[in-house]
Amino acid sequence: MAGLVPATCILQMGWMQFSAQLIPATLVKRYKRFLADVILPSGEMVTVHCANPGAMTGLNAPGARVWLSRSANPSRKLAHSWELIEVDFGGGAELVGINTGHPNALAAEAIAAGRIPELAGYATARREVKYGKASRVDFLLEAPGRPPCYVEIKNVHLMRRPGLAEFPDAITKRGAKHLAELSDMVAAGARAVMLYLVQIGSAERFALARDIDPGYGRAFDAARAAGVEAVAYRCSITCGGIEVTDPVLLAD
Repeated sequence: MAGLVPATCILQMGWMQFSAQLIPATLVKRYKRFLADVILPSGEMVTVHCANPGAMTGLNAPGARVWLSRSANPSRKLAHSWELIEVDFGGGAELVGINTGHPNALAAEAIAAGRIPELAGYATARREVKYGKASRVDFLLEAPGRPPCYVEIKNVHLMRRPGLAEFPDAITKRGAKHLAELSDMVAAGARAVMLYLVQIGSAERFALARDIDPGYGRAFDAARAAGVEAVAYRCSITCGGIEVTDPVLLAD
């Protein structure tokens, strides 16, 4: 069920293990969305890849402790990728996953391992299947005698109040479009699920950041009224790997 994942990761029945020890560093600044400057333990400052197009509110403070993976590919322009950051949301320092390239692979393995009961019981899972208006759904789950299930995954790493994870951290017209297209699938007789994967282990509840993107909030309400389901799961995060663990309560 799993597709291609970064070379720095190994997937094992519901969790993602970093294939090599992560490198600690100190964040200098994040800029141009996909770049960050960090200081390595040697004192050298390097530019690293930041696989996160969002605002990263609360996750880009200069001086923060971060963890990097290093690619074995000698042709990569930037050898290091920013994976984790240490943040104190009020209950003590914890690790937060900022790499938005991981959630789909994590979800695939969690579904295969039965860690997400709401998505259990399907015989096959296809990824990046065309649907809607020039879109691709993250997962299409299918089984004889059951309506097909269209699943979209959203990475969640925003926390402005202890215990409450929120999405989105920036305006996302693409996210609103996905909700409308999932609604269309329900109207056509299929099942549709929004899965919010929270890369914050202390998350106890999940809500929409309606103040950040009111349009997404309206699209979410319309989709729920149309029959689109929504579930949220949190991850346990260490420097060794990331694991999908428990559901969190939807506050919306």
